[in-house]
Amino acid sequence: MTNLGQFAGRSLLPAEAGELNPAPRQARRETRKSAFDRVQTLHLAGKSSRHIAAQTGIGWSTVVKWIRSGCLPDRRPATLTPSSPSYFQDFLLRQWEAGNRLGRHLFHDLKHRGYTGSLSHLHRLLAKWRHPDREEKIKVELPTEESRAIDPATGWQISPVVAGALCMKPSKMLTPPQAVKVAALKEASPGFFIMRRLAMRFRGILRGDDADKLDEWLDDAQSSGVSSIERFARVLHRDIDAVKNAITEPWSNGQAEGQINRLKTLKRAMYGRAGVELLRTRLLPLP
Repeated sequence: MTNLGQFAGRSLLPAEAGELNPAPRQARRETRKSAFDRVQTLHLAGKSSRHIAAQTGIGWSTVVKWIRSGCLPDRRPATLTPSSPSYFQDFLLRQWEAGNRLGRHLFHDLKHRGYTGSLSHLHRLLAKWRHPDREEKIKVELPTEESRAIDPATGWQISPVVAGALCMKPSKMLTPPQAVKVAALKEASPGFFIMRRLAMRFRGILRGDDADKLDEWLDDAQSSGVSSIERFARVLHRDIDAVKNAITEPWSNGQAEGQINRLKTLKRAMYGRAGVELLRTRLLPLP
């Protein structure tokens, strides 16, 4: 790329430089619009605001605000702070056009101008500028609208914490209520279905001894269309040799990590209360 201003055959304004891929934001907007329409439908059916909040999982105050307004209000854009590279976007654009495109150098310059964010945060912004024409390969085309997963047993929305735990649990280990929740999540969210399928495959690879299957899994994960899985696959690929060794080798550093965790726990529990002798006594096994 010779000119930052050239993107998709049009001029790239500074305000647009950090939003080269609007698909996730558009998906969230469509999901929010679907929730608003459902609230209005229930309201027209004569349901109370508290009943609507309980049935949809949306906060009561939000339901009341949507009913009173009659239209979906636009969300206010987040105020930029010095912890965000976009706060210094004008300076970064000038440096980029001048040929200064090394992340470490730009990070050093931003620090002198009051930047309080991390180097990795800056790299994420620069990566969009380095590859503006890179097309995402998506094997499974996800819809832009996903309904809320409701537990049939309680009528409440299934929380993200519960969904995350069930995503990693094999089908044979699910209790009947958990199996019902998984079925509801799969029906409501195609993204959950893809994540669970990839998670089960990854679990099987880690428990097996064939590291060659990991390369195929990484390719499928990076083209899954689910941003969290794609990000996990990219991070995993950075230390791919260690991951493959964990699959093929019988050795584990679990014992060492466990002893380190035990040491830190005892140290924090005894801080300011005892000396080295008592710490040694609690750490070393009795003769």
